[in-house]
Amino acid sequence: MTAADLIHTYRTTGTLPHLPQGHFIDGALHPALDGAEMDSFDPGRAQVLGRFAAGSAADVDRALSAAERGFAVWRDTPPATRCRILIAVAMLIRAEADLLAVVESLDSGKTLAEAQGDIAGSARLFEYYAGAADKLDGRSPDLGGATVAFTSREPVGITAHIVPWNYPTSTLVRGIAPALAAGCSAVVKPAETTPFTALLLADLLVRAGVPAGVVNVVTGTGAEAGAALVRDPRVRHVTFTGSVDTGIDVMRAAAPNVTGLTLELGGKSPLVAFGDAKADQVAEGALWAIFSNSGQICSAGSRLILHRSLHDEVLSRLVERARGLRLGHGLGNPDMGAINSALHLSRVAAHVDAARDRGLDIVTGGHALQDPESGLGWFYAPTILDRVASDDPAVRQEIFGPVLTVQVFDEIDEAVALANGTDFALNAGIYTPDISTALQAARRIDAGQIAINDYWAGGIELPFGGNRKSGFGREKGLEGLEAYTRTKSIAFAV
Repeated sequence: MTAADLIHTYRTTGTLPHLPQGHFIDGALHPALDGAEMDSFDPGRAQVLGRFAAGSAADVDRALSAAERGFAVWRDTPPATRCRILIAVAMLIRAEADLLAVVESLDSGKTLAEAQGDIAGSARLFEYYAGAADKLDGRSPDLGGATVAFTSREPVGITAHIVPWNYPTSTLVRGIAPALAAGCSAVVKPAETTPFTALLLADLLVRAGVPAGVVNVVTGTGAEAGAALVRDPRVRHVTFTGSVDTGIDVMRAAAPNVTGLTLELGGKSPLVAFGDAKADQVAEGALWAIFSNSGQICSAGSRLILHRSLHDEVLSRLVERARGLRLGHGLGNPDMGAINSALHLSRVAAHVDAARDRGLDIVTGGHALQDPESGLGWFYAPTILDRVASDDPAVRQEIFGPVLTVQVFDEIDEAVALANGTDFALNAGIYTPDISTALQAARRIDAGQIAINDYWAGGIELPFGGNRKSGFGREKGLEGLEAYTRTKSIAFAV
């Protein structure tokens, strides 16, 4: 079915046919062992989209047993064969992109265009790591004398992937694609509000040639399924994306097993615009840095730090553009889609209500909305808070919604201090035509990745990850392979 056919079906029936309902274990769908199920909602309508299995520790155990069997096969699969299979995965993702994008939009609330971009990027991730699968070479150091030595890179074993709801497909793929390229197997726990694309992808992988058991998906809550997964000693690496508090819990659970960790824990990222930047470029960059995916992005540019001379013009342009954004159901392809859940909408609203109570200047937005066509759904207006103090909670706490704070500075030292003024260090944007200023600021701002004159510059080929409370480890790029391999040294006397 085409995207148009799928959208028509959904609008007619309120659901899609054949949404996967069970856990995907050992190459097939299975109901929860205790029969438990949960609802998944369409955020754009605030209505049930479908039901799925609610996993328990017993389901996780079953998935890990399958992953053990899958690993025994996949680790010995020749790298060139893994390469060909991962390329086939990319091709099949592209062939089924309409289904994946529509399901992604419905389950997460994001616009169809954003979902289509995520699916295209996921196909590209598989292509990228397919190209690396047969190039994970070791070294042959010269030890001198009659000793010959070499190193080899081996897969770490079973990997666990705890996936967030804001990017259900692309966050999943940026973890499992390098894991599979390295020869690992995987057990995935998608977010409980966005289970369906992970299940669809797991089936797609098997159809593309990945052996059964290599990738398994257990759906359900973090407290039941996620916790059981990360504390199991069979797991040799955990890749987690989510909140700081949950990330700390994951570290504690994995610590007794000395399990490897990649943690991406969010951010409060600054966009710094110097006085020589163009006001229209800054306003447009800031708009999409914060309002893409309704602000539900760990790396969103949620703090706009403006040179005093730019403040009035940039703010005026930005407020005008923010007020003109079209909100609505994701399948209608508006400018902004829905907030993912009623719970998260209440959290975003609570942050802004508290800011209002503290007397902050809310220059636009500051309230929940519904889809203007249906009167349904979970939406929040694009919101801008002006001249916010550096110690205010709106600046220091991750709101994870369409809420931007604005601060002003006069000198570069002040700009850097403001940029580094939170516990997070994930992303940063710098706007200036002066390369010297840009590089000075880039060296001094603490962040895992910095973009100059285009907040979303970069791509799959560059490593992604944070410092401080934004976590540790890197995904994407060749660095993304490091978590899934270990080096063995072998030396022998001739």
